[in-house]
Amino acid sequence: MKGYLNNPIATSETVDGDGWLKTGDVGHIDEDGHLFVVDRLKELIKYKGFQVPPAELEALLLTHPAVSDAAVIGVADEEAGELPTGFVVLRPDVETSADDLMAYVAERVAHYKQVRDIHFVEENTEIREREDPPPSAPRRKRTSQ
Repeated sequence: MKGYLNNPIATSETVDGDGWLKTGDVGHIDEDGHLFVVDRLKELIKYKGFQVPPAELEALLLTHPAVSDAAVIGVADEEAGELPTGFVVLRPDVETSADDLMAYVAERVAHYKQVRDIHFVEENTEIREREDPPPSAPRRKRTSQ
């Protein structure tokens, strides 16, 4: 993984002794084996020394007419620290490109808050929240949908 190769300190802070990658996400797996991400421990992405709130970028992506759901995380980058990266579910029968979505965000935020990469994912897999999480599971707050 870029940023971790030959960097034992960064690796030990991110990968535990059993080889699990600590993403900072909070989730649970239901009885059918579906993984639900419901919150995040770390609320800011560090991009070139700037603090970028992923919730702001998620809310903005959700205002795009082609976007049904979105999540934004920081992906480790040797030069920038972390790159704001979006995972997007498109609305049925609507097409757009990653470049179009990144341009949409770039027109509305400061340069350091721009989403640097977009991945399209299927609904009901990577992003979907469970509607009836266990009582102990925190709910992720959305500003719009």
